[in-house]
Amino acid sequence: MEAQPLLTPYKMGNFRLSHRVVMAPMTRLRSYENVPQANAALYYTQRATQGGLLISEPAGVSDVTQGYPETPGIWTEEHVEAWKPIVDAVHAKGSIFFCQMWHCGRASDWFWLEGFDGIEVHAANGHLIEQFLKDDLNDRTDKYGGNLENRARFCLEIVQAIIDEIGADRVGVRLSPYLDILQSSKSNTDALAVYLAEALSKLNIAYLHAVEPRSVCVDGKFKIPHALFPMRKAFDGTFIVAGGYNREEGNKVIEEGYTDLVAFGRQFLANPDLPKRFELNAPLTKYDRSTFYTQDPVVGYTDYPMLHA
Repeated sequence: MEAQPLLTPYKMGNFRLSHRVVMAPMTRLRSYENVPQANAALYYTQRATQGGLLISEPAGVSDVTQGYPETPGIWTEEHVEAWKPIVDAVHAKGSIFFCQMWHCGRASDWFWLEGFDGIEVHAANGHLIEQFLKDDLNDRTDKYGGNLENRARFCLEIVQAIIDEIGADRVGVRLSPYLDILQSSKSNTDALAVYLAEALSKLNIAYLHAVEPRSVCVDGKFKIPHALFPMRKAFDGTFIVAGGYNREEGNKVIEEGYTDLVAFGRQFLANPDLPKRFELNAPLTKYDRSTFYTQDPVVGYTDYPMLHA
């Protein structure tokens, strides 16, 4: 039987992936006092596969970057030591593990002590970096505000600083220029998206991870807008899409060349063995939205069933 496009191998720079089903970064609020907990090792290893790519929940680089309670940090030795067994456990399953960082100003001096394979810069979803990018959120009058080049400067300087620390082949960037968050409008969105994609392409980063606009309801069904093609065309490197994808849509966009990899969030949360379920076309467990951010160490975190359970 011919392999599904989602389950075909892919070479992402120096990383060899056995399939194209990526675990998207998801805030989970279970790192008490910003320290990653032991149960996170179970959470991530449940979703780890040989040659799979996992992106961690966002980790803050200082105590002033934590916009939500109980999110993990990576700015103290205690944080780094807590991450080590989690990363080791994921690597023992054969997975590639990138750490998503938000409100990044500079690569942490502690970073490589806990062994992540790379960093994903969180420049999406209305957080600090995206607030510089969007013209209706950025009202600065200095070199970081005004025209498109100035608004992109902060993001690109951060990415360059991290590249200088760890190398471009270990840096990914997540963007959501088409997503309306914080009442942000879509003025000149295509120009912003293409400019960033072209600029990041020149930096030779490991991948660009882009979020689709919110799904629209057509004839009673929600459909993905598929608005990211301008970014895909402008970026010469590994492209990851996210936002409302399922097995059918994921296979379709890879087969059509719209993307290289597809990131899944809520489906991966509720189905730890998502690649296997896609392979077998097995039913998916429905996620329980009420437990996304409850801070319970088990319920809604590590208690979703595997196929063999």
